[in-house]
Amino acid sequence: MTLKPIHIIGGGLAGSEAAWQAAHAGVPVVLHEMRPERMTDAHKTQGLAELVCSNSFRSDDAQSNAVGLLHEEMRRAGSLIMRMGDRHKVPAGGALAVDRDGFSDGVSEALHAHPLITIARGEVAGLPPEDWDNVIVATGPLTSPALAGAIQALTGDQGLAFFDAIAPIVHRDTIDMNVAWFQSRYDKQGPGGTGKDYINCPMTREQYDAFIGALIAGDKTDFKEWEKSTPYFDGCLPIEVMAERGPETLRHGPMKPRGLTNAHQPDTKPYAVVQLRQDNKLGTLYNMVGFQTKLKHGEQLRVFKTIPGLENAEFARLGGLHRNTFLNSPKVLDERLRLRASPRLRFAGQITGVEGYVESAAMGLMAGRMAAAERLGRDFSPPPATTGHGALINHITGGHIETTDNNTGSFQPMNVNFGLFPPVEIPKGPDGKKPRGKDKQIARKHAYTARALRDFDQWLGPMPAIAAE
Repeated sequence: MTLKPIHIIGGGLAGSEAAWQAAHAGVPVVLHEMRPERMTDAHKTQGLAELVCSNSFRSDDAQSNAVGLLHEEMRRAGSLIMRMGDRHKVPAGGALAVDRDGFSDGVSEALHAHPLITIARGEVAGLPPEDWDNVIVATGPLTSPALAGAIQALTGDQGLAFFDAIAPIVHRDTIDMNVAWFQSRYDKQGPGGTGKDYINCPMTREQYDAFIGALIAGDKTDFKEWEKSTPYFDGCLPIEVMAERGPETLRHGPMKPRGLTNAHQPDTKPYAVVQLRQDNKLGTLYNMVGFQTKLKHGEQLRVFKTIPGLENAEFARLGGLHRNTFLNSPKVLDERLRLRASPRLRFAGQITGVEGYVESAAMGLMAGRMAAAERLGRDFSPPPATTGHGALINHITGGHIETTDNNTGSFQPMNVNFGLFPPVEIPKGPDGKKPRGKDKQIARKHAYTARALRDFDQWLGPMPAIAAE
């Protein structure tokens, strides 16, 4: 029986990986890439899986790092992106960095050589034809205006974003609760709330004044040339821009102390308060309310760790503000990455709301396997949330907390991190005691990765391996 092809739109890392996985399942694929007929503002070549920014896939430590764990899961699933990354790696300490031209050439050659993959050059303007009944959209943050407009027409105005306004996210267990406390403003119990829905970090006037000065003086990231035409809007002003409007602006905005009483010092009213709100259903991650920023990452760490209670905070994600195209995935995608409004369309890569090369490719790996299983009439269950792939799918399709207050609670892109995983039990050491301090942090990471690889292998089961060559 001749199978109809899966159509994949976008030849970046996600689209390339999706094509590879689907073809190796025995399903024909047409991979559509608009370059070189239509170039983007960021791409320089017509190569598939071109790396437009860094050449790093970040840490390759599969025992202690969440992205290193994702590397290993992808290798075990026969990832083309990881195979070519390993083949074209360059010295980078504990990170996996690649020769970007050799990497792209290797991916391109492998896809062109596969007998079930056809590369079609040219833009898919608007929604794909109706007879394309199994489509993966993997067009990334630079989705063409025609296709983005068509997707937005299907999903509604709230279904597709064109600008990131990202506040930093902190691992809950690194916040000093001897300084901070739980309380909602005026103890208000919103939908599903308890009156203690925020973590509050207090500041004296001296601490606040120093903080404002550091914000204004901090080194900022410049907009890329193609981002400069996208203006700020008041709902996502960078915190340093608000600070520049006057020293008291933040104290009457996201840092206002009204309606809050310091549980540790109830007789002393804080001059200002930084609030953090639960960001995932597991309660392991908290975002800094109203703290979207253009400060460089090193400056964010320096400045934000001066906030009382956050001196030893570990950040799952730092803030940012840049042009991007991504779906409000928890609302518009199902757990198999299909568009609820049009299930023939499946999405992969950065457009789904993951950040980073590896995370994008991982979602391509999942989408390719999902689409192939659908075409072959086979059941497909996503990997468990205890794995790197499963944690990402859970985050973008169901693990996010939506809020109803005036602060932005909308879904935002995320790198893989252990805060997305269900909590894990830390095993006791050889002395029969549980580790403490830094040893506890290391043991927890090892417990996450050991559980993840065990569960991922069980999920892969007897699936046929993809040839290494």
